[in-house]
Amino acid sequence: MAIEVTEDYRSLLVAVKHRIRAAQYEALKAVNRELMALYWNIGELIVTRQESAGWGKSVVEQLAQDLQVEFHGMAGFSARNIWNMRNFYVTYRTKEKLQPMVAEIGWTHNLVILESKDRTIVEYALR
Repeated sequence: MAIEVTEDYRSLLVAVKHRIRAAQYEALKAVNRELMALYWNIGELIVTRQESAGWGKSVVEQLAQDLQVEFHGMAGFSARNIWNMRNFYVTYRTKEKLQPMVAEIGWTHNLVILESKDRTIVEYALR
């Protein structure tokens, strides 16, 4: 049973679609914040173990293998990406002003910034 498409209905439809898009955007931002927190924490755990237990580079390779087995089919746990998580933490752990900002941008954007050799670009990009 179809209703008559009136101006009032069109207004309702626009409002609902706007609310759905806003909720989708907020959900994406929340997922991104959680991923950045996860990657930060993984980087912190690795650095802490390396500093306290004297672990070397091989821990990252082994961790990547084990995580790929445990979370089969889930992307993001390659050795390279785990190294990126470690570098992410090392780069920003002493920069308290930048930490909230890097948590708000996507992982790919963070990687582009981290791979920049010019630290002034990093500082500028996150202002």
